[in-house]
Amino acid sequence: MASAGRLRVAVIGAGAAGLCAARHLLARADTFAPPAVFELTERVGGTWVYEDRVGSYNDGRPVLGSMYRDLRTNLPKEVMMFPDFPFDPELPSFLPHEEVLSYLERYCINYCINPHIRFRTQVVEVKPIASITEGWGGVIWELTSCDAERGRHTETFDSVFVCNGHYSEPFIPPVPGLENFKGTVLHSHSYRSPEPYTGQSVVILGAGASGVDIAMELSTVNAQVTLSHGQTPLCCPLPAGVSQVPPVERVLEDGALQFQGGEQVRPEVFMLCTGYRFTFPFLGEPELGLRVQDHLISPLYKYLLPPAFPSLFFIGMCRVICPFPHFHCQVQFALAVLEGTVTLLSRAQMEEEVAQERDGQLAAGVAERHLFRLSSAQWDYARELAQKGGFPALPPVTQSLYEEVGQQRRQDPRRYRERQYRLVSDTQWELVE
Repeated sequence: MASAGRLRVAVIGAGAAGLCAARHLLARADTFAPPAVFELTERVGGTWVYEDRVGSYNDGRPVLGSMYRDLRTNLPKEVMMFPDFPFDPELPSFLPHEEVLSYLERYCINYCINPHIRFRTQVVEVKPIASITEGWGGVIWELTSCDAERGRHTETFDSVFVCNGHYSEPFIPPVPGLENFKGTVLHSHSYRSPEPYTGQSVVILGAGASGVDIAMELSTVNAQVTLSHGQTPLCCPLPAGVSQVPPVERVLEDGALQFQGGEQVRPEVFMLCTGYRFTFPFLGEPELGLRVQDHLISPLYKYLLPPAFPSLFFIGMCRVICPFPHFHCQVQFALAVLEGTVTLLSRAQMEEEVAQERDGQLAAGVAERHLFRLSSAQWDYARELAQKGGFPALPPVTQSLYEEVGQQRRQDPRRYRERQYRLVSDTQWELVE
């Protein structure tokens, strides 16, 4: 199965997380055979590939992309980059999505990843098989895929990295009476540009990154935008035509939206900027000892692996993170597990640790749907992975600039992207005038 005793690893998805996994697997040729990267579409980039179409293709396949036309990154390239592969220094700090896709394509070329990607290939099933003589830790993985040339095809691997992302399956909250709404209902997954909403009244449910960003876009076409959310009210100046209200409580029988507090409105558009849900149609979750909910996978030790099957890794499932550096750390920790640099606890001990951390968060008032939101906890998490995995920690400047940009974004979500930054050292950044 493995080539010359090397471990054979399958990588599901050729977005940023999957490409990062492939890059580091290829760099450890003494331990790992070249990876097999399975990609459902015809190109790399995952969520960074813009698709003007929404809904489904002519053949009935769903459009997975959630990118909108004018999206610019909400993190500067100086923070967003993989630590070992900087962006072009001539680019501005905040990039259009096309530049991020171009960056990932260059990453592929630089690390010779493309020859190992199987494009237009769907992973149908991944299941563990007990083995005394093969595999890692007494388990091999049987992976069945399907493509136009070979049809269904099954092969075995020592480990599987799940890198299929979580920005393709919209989460539709259970708003009572939603079916009563008389206007247009859509999820931000299907939003592409502001022009179709020119002059219309729009209620946006959710004030996360996409909700605020889309509200700013819609204000440029004279839409009357109401941001409905339960977070601390935005304290920054908002554009003309943008207001804030409490969360939508229900849709009444006459189609009106009722907010908490009783106020009612009748907008033309109701847009759900309510995030995305986890989905792994190729995994038999109960067999793996896993429970997958809309916003939670449990138990996952270190947000990475099921204690029952520690050669299966979920890369990039956490939210409110600095994504590419986060993937960089998770992948290297996972490879350290497979190489034996990291000695894992027993299954029971790992499950107990996950349960204790979960109970502690819940006791502190963290909602269950937010247990995978790391936010400021991401930095200690990344340092722990680096220390245990034996690889260099992220430079302190990454956290410092990330936090600075977060503060600027909260103060002025319309203009924070006008600022330009430069890294001076591993500990210092400067604002470029």
